[in-house]
Amino acid sequence: MKILHLDSNHPLLINQLIDLGFQNEEDYTSSKQEIEAKIHLYDGFIIRSRFSIDKAFLSKAKNLQFIGRVGAGLENIDCEYAASKNIELIAAPEGNRNAVGEHSLAMLLSLFNKLNKADKEVKTGKWLREENRGIELNGRTVGIIGYGNMGKSFAKKLRGFDVKVLCYDIKPGVSDENCKQVSLAEIQEKADVLSLHTPQTKFTKNMVNTDFINSFKKNFWLLNTARGTSVVTKDLVLALQGGKILGAGLDVLEYEKSSFENLFKKDATSSEAEMPEAFQYLINAENVLLSPHVAGWTLESNEKLAQTIVDKIKVKFC
Repeated sequence: MKILHLDSNHPLLINQLIDLGFQNEEDYTSSKQEIEAKIHLYDGFIIRSRFSIDKAFLSKAKNLQFIGRVGAGLENIDCEYAASKNIELIAAPEGNRNAVGEHSLAMLLSLFNKLNKADKEVKTGKWLREENRGIELNGRTVGIIGYGNMGKSFAKKLRGFDVKVLCYDIKPGVSDENCKQVSLAEIQEKADVLSLHTPQTKFTKNMVNTDFINSFKKNFWLLNTARGTSVVTKDLVLALQGGKILGAGLDVLEYEKSSFENLFKKDATSSEAEMPEAFQYLINAENVLLSPHVAGWTLESNEKLAQTIVDKIKVKFC
């Protein structure tokens, strides 16, 4: 089988596929149109986030048997059309779940202890102790929406704290020793912290809006290491300004391009991307922590993601 690699990944991916007898070709620079012109030559291709795989692209992949996405989600692929063409879709959420769990916990503890604010102040000569008095996680209730690989990893990381962990998921029976599955209404009644670990679907898009936020009984902290489209940023800002949301740790933003490689979508008439007003608020807010979609982006996950893809290809096609 002939495989085209469209993004660079950990070298073990290609090396092990060669050992398994696959023919591998790499093209990390050609345009999408140039790739479309030759995609019919390949039995499979492996991509990270270089560009979206739409119906037009897949229609030209006459011999395609599989797509490997070196990441957790498949939203940059037209999954329904791929399925209609019997193309196997292979993702690797197992590969970066630990990284996401650790990143979520790091964001939460940093927010509770005002580490980002305090760090900036000390570096400018300010020594403000009372103003940087933190709060403790113990005794809080953490609500998780989406209890798959990422949600379970975060819950496991919380085991060392005296906290109650609740989760809501559309799949029944996902409770385990680290978390109790409850209704969304119960999370909205009890949560001090809400952490999102959902894929991008029609149900999760714009999920966290003003009505959703105001359904929470308590003022709460928000973490999003899932997908930026789940949170309506202007509604988040209103909630931060009003105190309903006490602080936010955001690894993802709704302004990201679908390729995940850039933050702002550029206007068709301009070479420059416009910075939304809501984002300007976020970057100046002392109770908001931002990172560039790197929750699952560690040295270790780079290797584990690649290994997961190899292992799944081996099971399906060897």
